[in-house]
Amino acid sequence: SNPLLPLPVLQAAHCQMIKDLSACLLGQNLRVDCRYENKTDNPLTYEFSITKDNRKHVIHSTISVSENIYRSRANVTMQRNLVCLHLQSFTTSDEGIYMCELKATNDYTGNQIRNITVIKDKLEKCAGFSLLIQNTSWLLLLLLSLPLLQAVDFVSL
Repeated sequence: SNPLLPLPVLQAAHCQMIKDLSACLLGQNLRVDCRYENKTDNPLTYEFSITKDNRKHVIHSTISVSENIYRSRANVTMQRNLVCLHLQSFTTSDEGIYMCELKATNDYTGNQIRNITVIKDKLEKCAGFSLLIQNTSWLLLLLLSLPLLQAVDFVSL
């Protein structure tokens, strides 16, 4: 038997793993957050699609071509561990099963896929305050630590 045989299996470990797929409404726009755990620096390709009436429609993708009806309304932002789809003027006709598909270059384990059913009446509003709260807490920490820093300076004198 060849002792080198197990090696390809090790190399084919998942390079990225979708952790969470969530959707929310920001004004009239739909936001779909596809959170993933990145295990590689390889470029990431993505595809957001919707399945309705048993047909798959590509909304925004770097893997395949997106459909005209969505192309003008959709854009995607990428941050570390998050690929985010923004779909403008979301209506009930945009309801369906949304799919996020991620693939890292040279990841031979195949694509990672997650689904979420999106129904307008059941969507929650996006938490627009979260960034503000984070920033505020940093500011607060900074202000709270200032007297401490001054006290430390005073002691060293």
